This record gives sequence, structure tokens and C-alpha cells, in this order.
Amino acid sequence: MRDILDRQRSAFMAELPVSLATRRDRLRRAIEMIADNSGRFCAALTDDFGHRSHEQSMLTDIAASVAPLHHALKHLDRWAKPEKKPVLFPLGLLGGRGWIEYQPKGVIGVIAPWNFPVNLVMSPLAGVLAAGNRAMIKTSEYTPRVAALFEELGARYFDSEEIAFITGGPEVGKAFAELPFDHLLFTGATGIARHILHAAADNLVPVTLELGGKSPVIVGRSADMRQATERVVIGKMMNAGQICLAPDYLLVAADQEGAAIEGLKAAASTLYPSLIANPDYTAIINDRHHQRLTDWIDDARAKGAEVIVVNPADEDFAGSNGRKMPLHIIRNTTNAMTVMQEEIFGPILPVRRYDTIDDAIAEVNRRDRPLALYHFGSDAAERRHVLDRTITGGVTLDDVVFHVSQEELPFGGIGPSGMGAYHGEVGFRTFSHAKSVYKQPRIDVARLAGLKPPYGAATRKSIARQMKG
Repeated sequence: MRDILDRQRSAFMAELPVSLATRRDRLRRAIEMIADNSGRFCAALTDDFGHRSHEQSMLTDIAASVAPLHHALKHLDRWAKPEKKPVLFPLGLLGGRGWIEYQPKGVIGVIAPWNFPVNLVMSPLAGVLAAGNRAMIKTSEYTPRVAALFEELGARYFDSEEIAFITGGPEVGKAFAELPFDHLLFTGATGIARHILHAAADNLVPVTLELGGKSPVIVGRSADMRQATERVVIGKMMNAGQICLAPDYLLVAADQEGAAIEGLKAAASTLYPSLIANPDYTAIINDRHHQRLTDWIDDARAKGAEVIVVNPADEDFAGSNGRKMPLHIIRNTTNAMTVMQEEIFGPILPVRRYDTIDDAIAEVNRRDRPLALYHFGSDAAERRHVLDRTITGGVTLDDVVFHVSQEELPFGGIGPSGMGAYHGEVGFRTFSHAKSVYKQPRIDVARLAGLKPPYGAATRKSIARQMKG
């Protein structure tokens, strides 16, 4: 891996400046790699998951990879333009000029997760390639068929000095994180991110972390309950809840809890009238995660929660020899239960009651700052209050997850849910170095500013002028 990094960095330095034509060519090849092989990627995804909806894979991994690459192609000229900046008075009047040039950083490391193993490789590459960088990508060992396909196709569409795909388990991942990249993007669990930060710190590598956390849904009293619960179910059951932005728990007014639960059950039963043979419903990624979710459900039940299993076709999941799991709605949860302590990452939805909207806000603020927050309701004052009183990576109002697909909105977390952001122009900036350039006018500015010894009246005037602001 170090040899690949060294070769990529040497090729990068030899190429400078990286032309916009070269960047466009790499973006187009990235589009072709995914679009021309979409069927193979979807087949690999369903093999890795045990079953994954073909249409969902096309939506969330194929189209959602191609769209940001197209977006970068469309806006590259504007993003790459130097930005003029004002200079101190009176230097601007005297001919001084200042601007920012956006240069590529060099070699970017990307550590991708398993839940969207195509999209969370390609979406960052839109900004990486638009900014003029090379990339090394560590794919997830949990999706080995997708990883092998990337390794095969990457070598066909790109020289290894442009983009290289690295496969392997935790030891490879650890060594990858320790490489002296010019920037490192990690998408994954908060616990692993702590190790990534430690590894990157030894080489002072700047890091962007896209993590997760317990993203809450606040259903206001003014919400359309049928619409709100249907949209929550869509977000919760897509990819079987294995989404960093999935609604993790739902907060509803105490006197509306029954209506909310009935709405969730009705929506899940309508959208997925059966599950085991349903091609639209995805399986849990592996046995370990399936057992983890099962254990957490058992833990909640043992500690007094009511567990509602939404199984409209009354199917036998235990005897199905598969890893599909129905939606589990959990009532009467306490903070002692694992489902209220850890990010769930599966089709389990705790429902919590609140008396006032401030109680709901306090519930959110007692926990680590989440990657996302969702609010439903037509009360504009309440919505503003929720936005003002919570700190979260991003927000979708009157739906869930959708802010991630808005390419010109920065995507990222805050605190334990992440640091930094990418997507669209923000991604271009993340993977670029903003180099400040100042051009001095011909006149003797040092003399005018009183910078030349011996210091005297001109110096004192310059100090007084600056102190006034």
C-alpha cells in the first residue's frame, strides 16, 4: 500500500497543475465504470447481503453514485475559479490584490463501509476527482464480492496511479489508516473512528469522519400522523434499517403514541405485505449483525419493554434459513436498554413519549449529537424552536434521510457523529487546499505602513489606524 501511495504522489506532483480536462476525463470514466456495470454491481450486492432489492440498489448505490459525479462535471468550472478577496485599506486602492486558488491536495484515502458499498465509494470520489486528486480506497471486507468487482473494474477504467482499490480485513484497514495521506475520509462507526483519528494523528493527516449515532424523529402535535409514520417506515425499512441516517428512535406526544404506533404498523404492512420472499426487502448483512439485533430486542423485552413485531403475513422467520428481519416497534423503553444506548442499524424502532416539545428537545440533547434529526409538523414556531435548540449534523423536515441527496447541502456530522463534510461544492473544497495569494503593488508599502526601521511617526500612524478597526 505504501508503494501505491508513493507512486500516486509522484505521479500527482509530476502532473501539476491538474487540468480541468483531466479532471473531467476521470469523472467521466468513474461514471462509465458504475453505469456500464450496474447489473454486475447489483448482483454482487445481493450476493453479499444474502438478498438485496435490485431496485433499491439501483436507487441508492448506482444512481446515487452517478448523480454526484454528473453534478461535479456540471459545476467544476465554477468551483475551480479563483476567488477574489478584498485587501486592507488602502492597499486595494494602491494596486494590492488578494485571491484564493483551490489546489488539489494530492492522494486522498477513502475507507468505505459495507451498508452502501458502492455509493460510499463513488460519492466521495466526485469531490476527490473534481478537486484534481488521486485516490486509494479501502473497501469493506463485509461485502467481498463488491470489493472484488471494484478491484477488477478499477484496474480496467483507471491506472493504479490514479485510483487504487485495496481489499482486506481489519489488519489491512489498520495499516491503511496509518498511511500518510494528504486527506483521509472515513465512513463508519464512532468507535472505530477513534482509532482512525489516532492513526491519522501520527502523520498529521487531515480527516473527515462521517459516522452515525441515534438520529431522532420528533413528531409534533400538528403533524399529519399517517404521512409522518409512512415516511418514517420508508426510511427505517429501506436497506432493512442499515443506514447511518435511518430514524433511530421516535418521539411522539404522549396522547398520540397509540396513533403513531398504529400508523407505523399500517405503513409497514402496506409497504411490505410479506417479507421473506419479497424482492423489495433487504436482508441483514451477516449472521453477527443479525444476532446483535436479536440480542438487543431480547434485552429490551427482558427489561420490561413491549415489543411489537410487524409481520403481516405471519411468516416464520426463525425457520426461513435467511437473515431477513421484520420491523420491531419497541414501547416503554428505558435508558438502561441497549436499544436506547447504541445506534441500532437495523429494523428496530423505539417509540418514546413526551409531554411538551421542550421535553422532546431535552431527550435529544441528553444524548450525543446525532448525524441527523427529523421533525414533522406544520407548526412553524415549533419547527424553529426545534432547529434552534438542537445541534445535529443535518436535518430533514417533514420526511427522513432526504437531505443527504441534496448535492449542494454539506453532508456530515458533529461531535461523535462526525467531523467535516462533503458533497457538491463543499466536497470540492474539502478535498482542495485553499491557497491564499497576495500581490503587492509597486509602491513601497513597508515605508507607508511604518514597517521600516527606524520606527517613527509613520509607524505610530499605522498602529493607530489599525487599532481603530
